[in-house]
Amino acid sequence: MARATLGSSTPHISFCHHRRLLRPYTPPIPTTRTPIKAIQSAVHVSAAATVSMPDQQQQHPSLEIIGGARDAFLPAFKTLDRPYNPFPILGWNRHVETIFASFFRTCPDVRLRRECLRTKDDGSVALDWVSGDDRQLPAESPVLILLPGLTGGSQDTYVRHMLARARSNGWRVVVFNSRGCGESPVTTPQFYSASFIEDLREVVANVAIRYPKANLYAVGWSLGANILVRYLGQESHSCPLSGAVSLCNPFDLVIADEDFRKGFNIVYDKSLASALCKIFKKHALLFEDIGGEYNIPVVANAKSVREFDEGLTRVSFGFKSVDDYYSKSSSSDSIKHVQTPLLCIQAANDPIAPSRGIPREDIKENSKCLLIVTPQGGHLGWVAGEEAPRGAPWTDTVVMDFLDHLERGRLEAIESEGKSDSVQQRTEQLHHLEAIATKNLLA
Repeated sequence: MARATLGSSTPHISFCHHRRLLRPYTPPIPTTRTPIKAIQSAVHVSAAATVSMPDQQQQHPSLEIIGGARDAFLPAFKTLDRPYNPFPILGWNRHVETIFASFFRTCPDVRLRRECLRTKDDGSVALDWVSGDDRQLPAESPVLILLPGLTGGSQDTYVRHMLARARSNGWRVVVFNSRGCGESPVTTPQFYSASFIEDLREVVANVAIRYPKANLYAVGWSLGANILVRYLGQESHSCPLSGAVSLCNPFDLVIADEDFRKGFNIVYDKSLASALCKIFKKHALLFEDIGGEYNIPVVANAKSVREFDEGLTRVSFGFKSVDDYYSKSSSSDSIKHVQTPLLCIQAANDPIAPSRGIPREDIKENSKCLLIVTPQGGHLGWVAGEEAPRGAPWTDTVVMDFLDHLERGRLEAIESEGKSDSVQQRTEQLHHLEAIATKNLLA
């Protein structure tokens, strides 16, 4: 149900005028991307149809690969015909792998520029952009929005590795830090939840208006993946994203909650509850004398995520009980409505996002969706591949294969359809996003 940010500490950074400086990073200069005309930037077309496909790719039997988009997307991947080989010792126990990745994975050096975005309800979220990209990247470079898990942010190693890899491929990248996460400011007595997609909707609209010549994509992990898939489902045919990736999505929060309170999982539960309480206590004055059904003493000292959600989250977002909140906030119900190319990657032994919660039948029936399940991986571990044990997760290469494939398809589709149709479709899309932004300003 959450990103196990075990070992994540408060970032040792400082802020000045909403700008955030992390460790120095010199983005590599892309050498392989084809120059893009301004008009070739952003029409939202069908996922895989127009790309010149190589011979049919074969999947390795160690991987479960299903979905209505399987035949269309499988040729995009360069490594799925190879076995998934977890790193010796570390990769054969889901808890060891999860904890090792959280504590000992390297953290790429990245220099970020922070922008605080005020939302229509006077809340705030923080967007961390790679510093210098506006000078180094063309306006039509594809934009990748990253959504960390519960209590996660741009300081997390799995986020940084994905950011660095996408940037090295010539992508513009921004990390969406939810309210209170990654030292994002909290300006109202409301945080975020698995059900709340309004902040993401505003972030996407803001990015789209800023880079009107670029295609937009998103990657979400754990709770961030649940929010992303719910957003895709609600936006459906109107979604401005050209593609998305969901990693370690709990999908069914009722099932995830059941497992979260069993055995060794209690360790993750307590760790995440402690992280949530820490965020809450920084902003406790906002909730002083709030009244209603809030249980502030319980929230401030919650020993489990469930306690925190019962005392605060479900009340903030109008649910009758914590069980009602979990039931109605699960992204498993959204898959059937997704009309954006979507890759879901899960680990069969994930202790926090149980395999039995994956909506396999809906994914099979949706022509936009592809699911890859690895035999091991833990929760956001995936200590396997050429960079194991301390480098990037095994999934990063697969994710970039998928995203680069979609971007090539967009550009080829634009070329084949002609400039006039492209301009018309993009103009209509921007008008829709500007309407959202205007509505937020007037609210």
